[in-house]
Amino acid sequence: MAPVTSRSDILTAAATPTDPPARRPLAARIMSNPVIGFAPWILLSILEGPGRLQWAVGAVLALSVAFVVVDRLLGNRTKLLGVVDVVSFTAFLVLALTASPSVLRWLETWFGELTNVLLVLVVLGSILARTPFTIQYAKEETDPEVWNTPTFRHINYTITAVWGGAFLVAAIAGFVGDAVLHDNDNLWTGWIFQIGASLIALQFTTWYPEHATAVRLRAAGVPTEPPAPLTELFLPIVGYLVPIGVIVLVFGGGPTWLGIALLVVGLLGTARIRAYDRARKLSAGS
Repeated sequence: MAPVTSRSDILTAAATPTDPPARRPLAARIMSNPVIGFAPWILLSILEGPGRLQWAVGAVLALSVAFVVVDRLLGNRTKLLGVVDVVSFTAFLVLALTASPSVLRWLETWFGELTNVLLVLVVLGSILARTPFTIQYAKEETDPEVWNTPTFRHINYTITAVWGGAFLVAAIAGFVGDAVLHDNDNLWTGWIFQIGASLIALQFTTWYPEHATAVRLRAAGVPTEPPAPLTELFLPIVGYLVPIGVIVLVFGGGPTWLGIALLVVGLLGTARIRAYDRARKLSAGS
């Protein structure tokens, strides 16, 4: 990815992807979030499993079609990821409905890994094609003059790569659950690790544009607000340990001490990060 080569590039990039044009309605801005494109896949990873594949795929196909239709009605362009969603889920549904019992059992076992690998390939393909999939969404939230700046492209390449990493983690976790543990519904490999990876990518998508833009503005000597601190990235992630601890204790996902430890670390870590943020803001305001 090209570095920032001029002060004008940095100044232009100050219109960050996190600052949508005021004229766009809230619904249109929501549909311009790349998370919308991945939402059906994330939902599918939660719903699918033995005996649930057909109706799970049908549900996310309906959701994907609804997203594409609403996006168009709001005046947004049809996204590549939206098309991939509809085409993929249509093919999956036809396959699930027509497969023999033995093939269906195989699909129910390995479907999560197959879909996550497919998403990794989609993400990798968009990067290799020099059109990271998030760019289509980001362009709807920014003015045209920022589209060709190195900062804008850097942000989109980075966020796209992080989502690819999240889906790779999910694929590996699912494979371990199915091939090593022989447990398709394992609490850790089927749920906690996969959902956690998506939550990290989601939080990074929200946090990184402002952070990266501020870093580059400061590097160019342009007065600006301090970069978004790492605490804003980690706070929701550390907070995720609390529900994990509860799940471990309630559903027996591990020894009792592990559930308690996760609860303690999550609660204390969240409190510590919040205290640090308050102190930082007070210091900045003084």
